[in-house]
Amino acid sequence: MPANPEEALPIRLNVDDSDSPSDVVDALFLGRFATGEQPYSHSVNIERVRTGATLLPPGARVLRAARDDDRSAVLAEGQGWTMLVSRWSRGADVTVTATSAELAEQTVSAATEGAQDEPEPQPEDVTMGFWYVSPRRGPHRTTRQISAGTWPEVRQNYTAPVADAMDGLMKTTPEDITGRLLLLHGPPGTGKTSALRTLARSWRDWCQVDCVLDPERLFSDVGYLMDIAIGEDEGAAKSRWRLLLLEDCDELIRGEAKHTAGQALSRLLNLTDGLLGQGRNVLVGVTTNEDLERLHPAVVRPGRCLARIEVGPLTRAESLGWLGEEAAGHESALGREGTTLAELYALRRGTSPASVPDQRPGADAGLYL
Repeated sequence: MPANPEEALPIRLNVDDSDSPSDVVDALFLGRFATGEQPYSHSVNIERVRTGATLLPPGARVLRAARDDDRSAVLAEGQGWTMLVSRWSRGADVTVTATSAELAEQTVSAATEGAQDEPEPQPEDVTMGFWYVSPRRGPHRTTRQISAGTWPEVRQNYTAPVADAMDGLMKTTPEDITGRLLLLHGPPGTGKTSALRTLARSWRDWCQVDCVLDPERLFSDVGYLMDIAIGEDEGAAKSRWRLLLLEDCDELIRGEAKHTAGQALSRLLNLTDGLLGQGRNVLVGVTTNEDLERLHPAVVRPGRCLARIEVGPLTRAESLGWLGEEAAGHESALGREGTTLAELYALRRGTSPASVPDQRPGADAGLYL
């Protein structure tokens, strides 16, 4: 191999004051792969790197090392291979180019063996994935341990018709799936997101739940959609279902979505029961604040939804029961038509939203917006 990695660059590398030392390291790493001297590549991502792990295999020779405000990069080499280690916060990407596919994979394995730092899982925690498009790395998935109660523990947070509908949903197994779309709709603060956390815990034996942080980007970017929905799974993940959560997607699924969202709605529907979703164990969960009557007919047609649940406030009687012994001091604050879960928690904490008197002429000064 050339004595220095810069000698392998097949083109001239131009840099200016907008480039960082890490950018130069990235460019140098590509040289031997670009020329074909090391035509094979293998990489892994580590979410949490164990303290003290170097992510370098035995015998590695460091060629460059750079540290920016939010990232560090190390370029190293060995016999027949070159490695780039990019680290940020607790995570890292390790990529190797090599003269053979086997050598590339073996080198990555040697560098990352024992490097993953797994937090001690708590019984009430569930692993949830989060997808987003990173300007530097493109479509990316990270995971977090999310606290979630069991369904019996949180059932009282929902009005009786909703709780009855959720009973069946929480017990769903792969054999019960008849539709690919899960739709939760209703006013803000009624506990739609909390229900989804509990659902992730109830389904964790057979379904991986991933939250998409930029759903508008997902259905407007075909490459991003393919990475999430069609990308090849590895190992045991092949047999697991996946639930993609899209929160507050009002513009995507309301009645006029065909005009305002272009192809986004069509791609969503294609993922649930079209060619795009064929052969893939993928469910799509959508939350919205829209009324059912305002949703696009294609979204709610029979056969498309695994569940379609309107999550509303608790009735006055249910709210009093939820507050229990604290109810006596809060009866006047409960709405006649019901109280949302968020409002009940605010009452329990002794907090309430900021309000101002109604300024309209003739309005009762005791009424608040």
